[in-house]
Amino acid sequence: MAEQTAFSDMRADDGGKSDAAVVRDSLGVGIAVGLSGFAFGVTSAGSGLTVWQTCALSLLVFTGASQFALVGALAAGGNPLTAAAGAFFLGVRNAFYGLRLSQVLALPRAVRPFAAHWVIDETTAVSLAQPGRRPARLGFAVTGLTLYVLWNLTTLLGALGAEAVGDTDAWGLDAAGPAVFLALLAPMLQTAAERTVAAIAVLLGLGLLPVLPAGVPVLAAALAVPVVLYLEGRRGAGRGDAEEEQR
Repeated sequence: MAEQTAFSDMRADDGGKSDAAVVRDSLGVGIAVGLSGFAFGVTSAGSGLTVWQTCALSLLVFTGASQFALVGALAAGGNPLTAAAGAFFLGVRNAFYGLRLSQVLALPRAVRPFAAHWVIDETTAVSLAQPGRRPARLGFAVTGLTLYVLWNLTTLLGALGAEAVGDTDAWGLDAAGPAVFLALLAPMLQTAAERTVAAIAVLLGLGLLPVLPAGVPVLAAALAVPVVLYLEGRRGAGRGDAEEEQR
């Protein structure tokens, strides 16, 4: 009976994935990316922000790309308003994530304002990778909690130990977040259309990076979706016309 109870607690969800597997994957993402908070803490302190200002950014903003963009612009001598605008535009993508997650997670209204703070690249990728609503909610919660706690803890440690750590580029910690996100995204690109969207988005983002303010190339990359949908529609219409001619 005890074995049956234990087995039921570790039951597979509606998509055939056990809760333990979801938790394991979520912890892996949360820990891997959360540790890169060291790099932000060091970078922020090096740009002239105090320890408390650095920690406030992680606690209240909690989206690594925007945080790095802000302190990077400040370190380069940029205007604070311009730096904040770049960070804002880069963070706008989370609003689009939220539109999708609101359907996938279907959380109660009272919970949504709190959950919105955890809508970032990693929690979105983990949630969308799950086969059903229950594992998506579990993945979102575990990833969000693990990442939020670790990111803020390592931000504090990085800010306090900025002088001892030195150049964070040599450690490569800032690459952990994007690397994990790409690893989660790659298996989801199953159709030719999805792979085409990803390829065009990368080309747009990289091509516009030198000429547009920080954050704007990411938004411009979203134009890949209507372009591919338009081409797919034209292709489908062409096939329909060919079939009509054959008839």
